[in-house]
Amino acid sequence: MASNKDNMKMDHDMSGMDHSKMDHSKMKMDHDMSQMDHSQMDMGNMGHSNMEMDHGDMDHGDMDMSGDMMMHGGQMMHMGNLKQKFWVSVVLAIPVLLLAPIMGLNVSILNFNAPMFEGIAILLFDTALYFYGGSPFLKGAWAEVKSKEPAMMTLVTLGISVSYFYSIYAFIANNLLATATHVMDFSFELATLILIMLLGHWIEMNAVMGAGDAVEKMAALLPKTAHLVTDNGETQDVQVSDLQVGQSFQVRAGESIPADGTITNGQSTVNEALVTGESAAVNKNPGDKVIGGATNNNGTLTVQITGTGESGYLSQVMKMVSEAQKSKSKAEGLADLVAKYLFYAALSIGIIAFFAWLPQGFSVGVTRMVTVFVIACPHALGLAVPLVIARSTAIGAQNGLLVRNRQAIEASQHVSHVLLDKTGTLTEGKFTINAVVPTGDGDEKSLLSNLAALESNSTHPLAQAILSAAEAKGITVKAAENSQNIPGVGISGEINGQTYTIVNGNYLTKNGISFDNATADQWAAKGNSVSFLLQGKQVLGMVAEGDTIKSGAKALINGLKKRGITPVMLTGDNQKAAEHVAKLLGLDEFHAGLLPNDKQKIVSEYQAKGNHVIMVGDGVNDAPSLAEANIGVAIGAGTDVAIDSADVILVKSEPSDILHFLDLAKITNRKMVQNLWWGAGYNIIAIPLAAGILAFAGLILDPAVGAVVMAMSTVIVAINAMGLTADKIKND
Repeated sequence: MASNKDNMKMDHDMSGMDHSKMDHSKMKMDHDMSQMDHSQMDMGNMGHSNMEMDHGDMDHGDMDMSGDMMMHGGQMMHMGNLKQKFWVSVVLAIPVLLLAPIMGLNVSILNFNAPMFEGIAILLFDTALYFYGGSPFLKGAWAEVKSKEPAMMTLVTLGISVSYFYSIYAFIANNLLATATHVMDFSFELATLILIMLLGHWIEMNAVMGAGDAVEKMAALLPKTAHLVTDNGETQDVQVSDLQVGQSFQVRAGESIPADGTITNGQSTVNEALVTGESAAVNKNPGDKVIGGATNNNGTLTVQITGTGESGYLSQVMKMVSEAQKSKSKAEGLADLVAKYLFYAALSIGIIAFFAWLPQGFSVGVTRMVTVFVIACPHALGLAVPLVIARSTAIGAQNGLLVRNRQAIEASQHVSHVLLDKTGTLTEGKFTINAVVPTGDGDEKSLLSNLAALESNSTHPLAQAILSAAEAKGITVKAAENSQNIPGVGISGEINGQTYTIVNGNYLTKNGISFDNATADQWAAKGNSVSFLLQGKQVLGMVAEGDTIKSGAKALINGLKKRGITPVMLTGDNQKAAEHVAKLLGLDEFHAGLLPNDKQKIVSEYQAKGNHVIMVGDGVNDAPSLAEANIGVAIGAGTDVAIDSADVILVKSEPSDILHFLDLAKITNRKMVQNLWWGAGYNIIAIPLAAGILAFAGLILDPAVGAVVMAMSTVIVAINAMGLTADKIKND
């Protein structure tokens, strides 16, 4: 995104934020969502140039948006309504489980001595199960094959497809061809495999919160219509998508600003928290820039448009989030990796077994190959990870952690750096008075009273801190008269007929007004914003205000270092203020003077050096970096957009909870690896035996034995998952 760094310096401590100098003229946006096609769910290719925000007209293709999305093999897959699909499949499976021979045995639970009738009934229910209950896996396998990344879906599809089609062959051979040798039926295996895999995915979907659509949340920040100012000075309501650069619109109190622009008339305060992540209500005057998506608090503003469509600030953020999410979605999970190798192993060994046994008859070769394919898809593999994730997310929720992306748990073991946005993460984002310093014989109470009188009508955090300090000292504040904001300087007004002005140090220097520079520098070096009270050209005193470091911030930094992870602070503060906070927290690395869109670049730079990064933030401007990072962590008190872009949410907004997440992820990973060994490890022995590698010694794995082993591994997987307990999370 092109930007003017000289005109867009954002001080995240608010001590030096001057929005009048923010240049958004090169940031354009159009949010017509009427043309958005979600049928492929490809966030990276989602066009934002036509996003009008009429969600009623959004085209979702044939998707049931009430259904569940699942990530497998780097593919976002629409799984349908898993709960409904599972219970319907249970009903369809009951007749099969009662009538079909148990795998490898010519014995069933119910036997009506009517083979043809039973066979037809089983076949009909098999077909319904395969195409209905198995549809998520069939669709998922197709997506994996198209992307040339076979994984869990492909392995499951191999198992259920071989079971289904071989069972059709068994029915024909046993009932119509009347072959001398009974052909083994896999209907029982088909039913149990589909049920357990659906159950596993349903458990996982319930455990891991569905990913919200961060891009739609961003688009929702913009209103649908705007009050366009016509040539004759009247206003006309038009669609936001119809706005053009150079036109002017009016935005009234309480309304969202529809596009980036420059104020030509009116004064107000603007809440940019949803866009910048900062809690400030920023004073706006003619000549100041405004950002589309921000909220006008009071007063009426006339704004000339400088950016619409894809060049808008918010649209650029949306584009970065989409691209980062698309990149992250290609990551491969541990279970998918195991499934991929199992698929290739089963396919290769099965084909080899077929040709090896072919000399003894075609049916013998096919039976060996089919047995290998079916055994390769163990039931326990479908529950190995979901059961652990379900247990882990429940424990996390009890400890103020919401894990929205399973891959975050797996990626945590490789983390080398944690990048922390300062305001709202390491600091409270609320200002307090640290010093009131009168000049000469002046008294502190009188100085604070005059400062409060001038700031009495302001909602800016710095002003609110002064008013709170005055109230705490029992000072009755009478609002100054004829108050006026001075862009880039401060505020002026009349108190008891005398004119007073609150200004910054730059104003004093430029106008040659002497002041206690040493004391001002001393407080500024401690990370404070220093303002001065003037009467005429006489400095009556100064006030130093600073943000408050969160109580758990120091523990977080120490905990990360203890774990061999490097903490890094990101801030829009000036270098001195950033150095002060870094020193207090014991940080060795920090980046100061950052523009809102610089964070994603810094995340990418760390990753380019081979580092695995956690990014922690809370605002819309943090959304691209949260999505770009290997793991994005959102502060629970942050914006919806930041939360929707994150993999993990800190519900209590406690920085030290990041340590709890790392500890929880560590033990969760250990349990997942153990379960994957129990769920799939036996294949190392079972597949070669099923292929008949030890047939010369008279040892061939009977399918019935294989079924017993798989059942045992499923039980072991469930018991092992329950061994994950909350008391294993460290509290250091």
